Amino acid sequence: MKGYWISLYYKVNNQDNLKRYAETVTPVIKKYGGVPLVRGGKHTTFDGEDFSRIVVWEFPSYEQALKCHESKEYQAGWNLAKNTTSRHMQVVEGFNTE
Repeated sequence: MKGYWISLYYKVNNQDNLKRYAETVTPVIKKYGGVPLVRGGKHTTFDGEDFSRIVVWEFPSYEQALKCHESKEYQAGWNLAKNTTSRHMQVVEGFNTE
């Protein structure tokens, strides 16, 4: 089954740090087979908290998504923004109804 990174951003205190993070980790994520599905953009919140930014990446597998997140390259990139960014981030296994 495919794997997905789902990141819901509560607060970004430094846009420059977030931009450097994104520029640094995008090639790393793509190296692990990640494909961006959602990256900010227009949204409407109907229920629950309205997050300032939502990002979703699709990976070839749940295991590959975990490997990417645990990689030294990704963690080094996240260090650029983690002190000025609050988010809920999780890796989720996809499913197939067929």
